[in-house]
Amino acid sequence: MKVTTDACLFGAWVAEQVKRENSGVKHVLDAGTGTALLSLMYAQKNTAVSIDAIEIDKDAFEQAEQNVEASPFPERIRVLHGDVKTFRFEKKYDHIIANPPFYESELMSDNEKKNLAHHHEGLLLDELLLFIKANIAVDGLFSLLLPYKRNKEIKNLFRGFDIKQITFVRQSGVHDYFRIMLTGKLKNDVETETIIDEIQIRDDQQQYTEEFITLLKDYYLHL
Repeated sequence: MKVTTDACLFGAWVAEQVKRENSGVKHVLDAGTGTALLSLMYAQKNTAVSIDAIEIDKDAFEQAEQNVEASPFPERIRVLHGDVKTFRFEKKYDHIIANPPFYESELMSDNEKKNLAHHHEGLLLDELLLFIKANIAVDGLFSLLLPYKRNKEIKNLFRGFDIKQITFVRQSGVHDYFRIMLTGKLKNDVETETIIDEIQIRDDQQQYTEEFITLLKDYYLHL
């Protein structure tokens, strides 16, 4: 599976956010892990966490197992093969992370694996949110990477949740936003003020921005 810049950015953003806030996260679930990219980035920055990484596609699951086994963190990441809609998890999680499929209800590819990875015929976003509600700890967090086109739907889709932070992502200053990175939690009686900011991947000279470099320098060898 192809590793994308926005997925790497999301992994670094989530890992740094948890490390910075020292939020006491111990048990993490990476829902639809693919080849375990997010789990590996998370484990690199946060040494006290244990991660369950679940993937439905058999080839991706096997690649994730190989990647985890070859990493410095095999004892902290458990790769599971299964469908999140039917898998019976043993615990509630302090943090659920997901890079869910982007292209619901759009033109389908003739490649079945691409359809699973990008269209999510098996798990729509509203189903993912129901899954999060069922498996998140009472005071737990969730973090998602979404296409910017879902921005107008966020208020309706995320009823029952409080959104802690929304970060809009653009390729450069001349591009529109194309991704949303957000972190939230279950709604409770304490009102949450949403932090809204943005990140730009490249500057006007098409070089990586300082903000991008700061987040990714521990993962990208050439930064």
